[in-house]
Amino acid sequence: MGFWKTMTRKEDPSVYQDKDSHLIRSLRVRDFLALGVGTIVSTSIFTLPGEVAAMHTGPAVAISFVIAAVVAGLVAFAYAEMSAAMPFAGSAYSWITVVFGEFFGWIAGWALLAEYFIALAFVGSGLSANLRPLLANIGIKLPASLSNAFGTSGGVVDLISLIVIALVAILVSQGVKDAARVENVLVTLKVLAILLFIVVGATAVKHSNFVPFIPKYRMTANGAFGGWQGIYAGVSMIFLSYIGFDSIAANSAEAINPGKTMPRGILGSLAIAVVLFVAVALVLVGVLPYQKYANSAEPVGLALRSIGHPVVASVVQIVAVVGMFTALIGMTMAGSRLIYSFGRDGMLPKFLGTLDEKNRPNHALWTLAIIAILIGAMFPFAFLSQLISAGTLIAFMFVSLGIYALRPREGKDIPTPAFKMPFYPVMPFLAFLASLFVFWGLDIDAKIYAGVWFLLGLVIYFTYGMRHSYLNKTKKD
Repeated sequence: MGFWKTMTRKEDPSVYQDKDSHLIRSLRVRDFLALGVGTIVSTSIFTLPGEVAAMHTGPAVAISFVIAAVVAGLVAFAYAEMSAAMPFAGSAYSWITVVFGEFFGWIAGWALLAEYFIALAFVGSGLSANLRPLLANIGIKLPASLSNAFGTSGGVVDLISLIVIALVAILVSQGVKDAARVENVLVTLKVLAILLFIVVGATAVKHSNFVPFIPKYRMTANGAFGGWQGIYAGVSMIFLSYIGFDSIAANSAEAINPGKTMPRGILGSLAIAVVLFVAVALVLVGVLPYQKYANSAEPVGLALRSIGHPVVASVVQIVAVVGMFTALIGMTMAGSRLIYSFGRDGMLPKFLGTLDEKNRPNHALWTLAIIAILIGAMFPFAFLSQLISAGTLIAFMFVSLGIYALRPREGKDIPTPAFKMPFYPVMPFLAFLASLFVFWGLDIDAKIYAGVWFLLGLVIYFTYGMRHSYLNKTKKD
């Protein structure tokens, strides 16, 4: 077989259907809504609106959130059709392997894997940073050596981050049904806390804080501020908030009636997240002048204390910490299913693709958790956070273009899905262009990190994956 033919060999969708049939279908629409909202509306809703307003947009931060939501929404329609047509573990990796071939599926999946490894460690680190002050208030103070990543501010290991990632892995290892129950409760608490902030904060909004709504453009040490240039810079920063709907698709092999469940879960969770993000952003900049949020790690708490609600601020901060567990649960579920898919197909060692006696992919789960813990122990995450967006945007571009390869096969070797992306063939191309638009706006460091990760993926594919792939063995047989 020629080199190009080897790289573009495609998996038969019925094979994935058979391989994933052992996974237990137990997740309903409400579970996917909680999973999506829990992952999308994570730490960032309590911190990012104030930070972006101060650095790039001023009061127009809400416009950046809406534009980022439009981009994510275009891609979400492609995800909804793909997951309805092919409800396989591994989301973009499995889909692209079916429609474009093994090599392209590996690249899309490898890009997503960067998101899960780094985002899991990043949120664990963020949870630790927010929990330590609360513990200090009750007299529990960890030394610097157990509070920070290795070599950062005297740190050896971030003990709290290590513990919470391990605890979430233990929870998910018991089965997605139990994890989904916990997720549903925590997401409900988190949404109630956000609504509490919106209602209380809305009583103190001042119209003068919105004027001018789009400040005049100028360059600063942080890059563009004001004008449409600042709004664009804000979009690239904000997009990290919306990438969580991939965590829904990654679990589609465990969905009840995925043809209906997946589109409702993906599009519904994104719609809820957009409303919450925009409302929080508008209330934040309405309560205090946006300049006040510069260098603030907790703008929501700052806003509530400034209008005389310290108790509400404390409640929201406590729920924010608890709510970070929802993002950890969602990313652990999705990332472990992606690694399981790589092992299932022989692209990584096959033990990663085996299920335990209760049909749970726990080898993949603990591999994800251990690597995330090691990354969290070694790297300060201001350094790596944008790689999360870069990797995901690459996968989004593949999925958007993948609709063109999927449509001719629907009703043939791939079942006709209950949901289809509207305005075909225009919308898939718009989704691709929109993802490219956001990727282009990432800073140069993010693109360099993405390039290094991409090169590492190429090395692994050509030295291991290409030869050990089950497709390689099938073609030889």
